[in-house]
Amino acid sequence: MLKNIPSILSPELLKILMEMGHGDEIVIGDGNFPAASVAQRLVRLDGHGANEVLAAVLRVMPLDTYVEAPCALMDNNGDGETPPIWSDYKATVSAEEGDKKFELVERFAFYERAKKAYAVVATGETAIYANIILKKGVVIDG
Repeated sequence: MLKNIPSILSPELLKILMEMGHGDEIVIGDGNFPAASVAQRLVRLDGHGANEVLAAVLRVMPLDTYVEAPCALMDNNGDGETPPIWSDYKATVSAEEGDKKFELVERFAFYERAKKAYAVVATGETAIYANIILKKGVVIDG
């Protein structure tokens, strides 16, 4: 065990987060996301919700400040109302990183982008359209 590291972050996920460089992307997928078929590196956190994983990742990984939108959500393409989890994500990101812009990515374009991501985290999230991509920023001493 280590101090100040969220216990939800497995050794495998911590290693991946450490390996990632500026501009690399990581996907946090809901329980319906085809994580195993798109991932270059797959981490399974099936017993956890996606927002819980997002909060833990953001405790140790900064978001990219050199892009307009360091967070991307899978667009629901007007399929019902805005997914409530999106406001949870925005609150979590804001609490850890301040206000950041989110972009919406069409579902199949999201899958293609996920195939290029450094890693995919599969969660047990049951909310629909709860998939998010994070672009890693630069860690600055100080």
